[in-house]
Amino acid sequence: MKKILPAILLTALLPVGNTAAAEDEKIWNNVLKPEYFAQQAIQESDDVIELDAPIRAEDPALVPFKITSKIKQSKDNYIKRILVLVDNNPFPFVGDFGFTPDSGKADVAMRIRVNSNSNIRAIAEMNDGKLVMTKKFVKASGGCSAPIGANLDEAMARLGKMKFRLEDQVKTGEPNQVQLMISHPNITGMQMDQITRFIKRSHFVKDVKVTFNGKPVFTAKTDIAISADPNFRFYFVPDKAGELKAEVADTSCELPTKRDVCTKGDVYTETFKVQP
Repeated sequence: MKKILPAILLTALLPVGNTAAAEDEKIWNNVLKPEYFAQQAIQESDDVIELDAPIRAEDPALVPFKITSKIKQSKDNYIKRILVLVDNNPFPFVGDFGFTPDSGKADVAMRIRVNSNSNIRAIAEMNDGKLVMTKKFVKASGGCSAPIGANLDEAMARLGKMKFRLEDQVKTGEPNQVQLMISHPNITGMQMDQITRFIKRSHFVKDVKVTFNGKPVFTAKTDIAISADPNFRFYFVPDKAGELKAEVADTSCELPTKRDVCTKGDVYTETFKVQP
């Protein structure tokens, strides 16, 4: 006669990754989904967007992360926004990324912090309100509390400096990839100063807005899970020569999970002339 193992023992016998992934589903169903999407229906599929991230992070504070869209951005059918969450991060919200038909593609790539083994989720909202989610499990440890770089004074000296990088030949009427590099330490509020031994107050990029000739092509509301020196790759469709403009705002908070004690930071701007 076969013995039936108790559920708790079966859970203990599962690989660590499977156990953590199962726990993530509880966090998602009981906490994150009600908080961000209430009673809205969400389809789980890779047909609209797909994630690319390492199974095991080499550096948990610099985890490469890419979202690739599977549909074209048209005026009648486009991805309006993509919300990214890391279930087991101390503050799961990574970013809310906005797109328009002028984006060409609703693709975005960046580096993020992953604090422990966790599902990373991306939920795309279409222009008609439909929600589609994809996810990937990543093994990592300590990304949000990883030490600040050796020379914080140097990092603060170049605070807010930005640079655009585009492909050699920009083509009109087609999606062109652009890279926006921002100098900012993005302090999480969980990192210890290696000299004073005090926990540093959080200080991170909060808002990013990129326009081309005044039209929005990419926006981002971000938090402490974005890595130091944020680096965003996205697309835009130029119809003629013009100007890319980035406006970036940061903030500082007493604790990473308490947004009611944050202070308004600075705003940084950068422009780049585009000649197709």
